[in-house]
Amino acid sequence: MTSPIDAVTVDDATNRSAREMARQRVSWPINLAPASVTYESAGYALLLGEETSIRQAAAYLQERGLDAIALLITEPGTGDAGLDDARLEALLESTQRLPCRTLSPTQRRKLRIQGYLGQFGVSLDDGDTPLDLTLALLGRRHADLILDLGRLPALELELPPPGYRHLSPDAPRWDAELNEFSAMVGEFDKPRYFQINTNLCAHSASGNVGCTRCLEVCPADAISSHKGRIESRIEIDPYLCQGVGSCSSACPTGAIQFRLPEPARQQEAILARLDAYRQAGGTTPVMRFVEATDLDEDVESPAGHLLDVPLEELGNAGHDQWLTALAAGAAEVRIQVHPDLPPTLSAFIDDQIAQAQGILAALDHDPERIRRIQRGDTVTRDALPERLPLAGEPLVLTGEGKRERFEAVLAHLTALGTASGQRYPLPHGAPYGGLEVDPEACTLCFACVSNCPTPALATGDDTPMLSYREADCVQCGLCVEACPEDAIRLVPGFLADPGRTQRQVRHEEAPFCCIRCDKPFASAATIATIKAKLAEHPYFSGEAAARLEMCEDCRVRDVWRDMARDPESQLKV
Repeated sequence: MTSPIDAVTVDDATNRSAREMARQRVSWPINLAPASVTYESAGYALLLGEETSIRQAAAYLQERGLDAIALLITEPGTGDAGLDDARLEALLESTQRLPCRTLSPTQRRKLRIQGYLGQFGVSLDDGDTPLDLTLALLGRRHADLILDLGRLPALELELPPPGYRHLSPDAPRWDAELNEFSAMVGEFDKPRYFQINTNLCAHSASGNVGCTRCLEVCPADAISSHKGRIESRIEIDPYLCQGVGSCSSACPTGAIQFRLPEPARQQEAILARLDAYRQAGGTTPVMRFVEATDLDEDVESPAGHLLDVPLEELGNAGHDQWLTALAAGAAEVRIQVHPDLPPTLSAFIDDQIAQAQGILAALDHDPERIRRIQRGDTVTRDALPERLPLAGEPLVLTGEGKRERFEAVLAHLTALGTASGQRYPLPHGAPYGGLEVDPEACTLCFACVSNCPTPALATGDDTPMLSYREADCVQCGLCVEACPEDAIRLVPGFLADPGRTQRQVRHEEAPFCCIRCDKPFASAATIATIKAKLAEHPYFSGEAAARLEMCEDCRVRDVWRDMARDPESQLKV
């Protein structure tokens, strides 16, 4: 553990000057011209809710030029909303030409809304023959906009798609909200926030499903698993994606990368900013990971030792980025949250903090070097760190991939701490852990190796051998699913021992050599298992059973020799 800090030695004026010099020297990286997607809205709107409320909203929107409106009454009336007879009659007259449909309670339960700005599909899910309400009411396959005035939103998503707005009839900003809604006509561009490298994805292999972390942390329901002919693949709908970033931070292999900025550039910027701050004379730096829009909420200038990491969304950084900051010389990391965070994202941040604190504790560092703070809590925001930065050689990030770069961070933190050699528990689903192989059950068929999405599992060269490097394992479970003998078990938890970075033999057997050419091609256990399973197979009956003890080349030669001796044998079934 590092010694506690002496507050008397901290010069806030010097730190403020150093922070400003670091900010000028190291600008935060962004993509100046990111790829984008385009929404096209012609203003065809569908209004849902109680009749009087949606007719009032429709009349207001008509006055602002939104004419292509259809009404869908999804809730029973609650009275005249304070309107006298004359005003109610005028309201009905002004909206009587609008297409309108009333749903029964049974139909309301079957209402389905899918899509996004310019491409909303609204239907009644009646099994094989769903009723297309957009076609029936608007005369087209898609609605451009949906205004939901129901007591509860018909589309229950933490982050609903662009073009869908749920508005309570007694909302304080009723007029402003409707004005914004009526302005959503035309073409709108949005960044394509992510890119996916399917070669790195640990989601599926050989029909088995492994890692699902990105699916579990998206509050916009923009990520889905699509079943192919054999394997499933992860897809992100760029029109539903709102750039929260939790999927990129949760992805253990780097298959999903946020592009504003990319994680590697963000790590480099963290290192550069801390280095510039130190060179300018700054001390006891604390890095605050904060949404860029929240910086405008700072009424008072933060203390001089506080260095900001401005994020597009708070989920754009996870425990790997926070631990990078500590390894690079930050005394503490503070993640600033706010009440408007979607529940899924808030839970994700808590999980990432727990992972980071668990790893720090495993390496004999103070877990409280990483903490969560609230927007507006200036006292906690500006508090001096309780301990000095970890002292040591400068952090150097090596490797191209996310996992390789983070292993450099872990190696640095390990060198600055004390590895106990023990395995420490982490939150469920953390991408760290070991693997056990039952030598009595394992036949060294290597199905686990062919399904492993990382270099964690490997075969031997000439010797039937299964080796394992824990540092590469993301605990996706594909090896467990692929093993035909149920010989593999995952062991979750972070191993605080240098051995996690070393390749170790999990199972090894003497090779079985071909009875014809003497080439080693399998293990003795594998051949014995195959012979037992194929003992009754007609293709390997009689003298042909010897083919099971031949390598692939000699087996083919033996088959062709038999066909040459008896050409008609190939016609036999």
